[in-house]
Amino acid sequence: MLTLIVAVQSSTPTTIAWGPSVAMVMILCNIFSIGIGRFAIKNYGGGPELPFPKPAILEGFGVPELLATLSLGHVLGAGVILGLANAGAL
Repeated sequence: MLTLIVAVQSSTPTTIAWGPSVAMVMILCNIFSIGIGRFAIKNYGGGPELPFPKPAILEGFGVPELLATLSLGHVLGAGVILGLANAGAL
């Protein structure tokens, strides 16, 4: 039983405190996923429009497209942050 507890404790992932470098990685991952979504989503503009002005590249992008791409961006960002933290780069 003791060896199981030691094995579990030694396999915990390296976590990192929030800071400007972590925020920058998350922002870049979200921008990357918006770029992917802009060209990968075939039928965009079916939902409600965003209530703020947007750049020309996001013309036709609505609330569902924004939520979908930012969700993907946060999943990518969490993975990249954990990977960089384990590699010691953050």
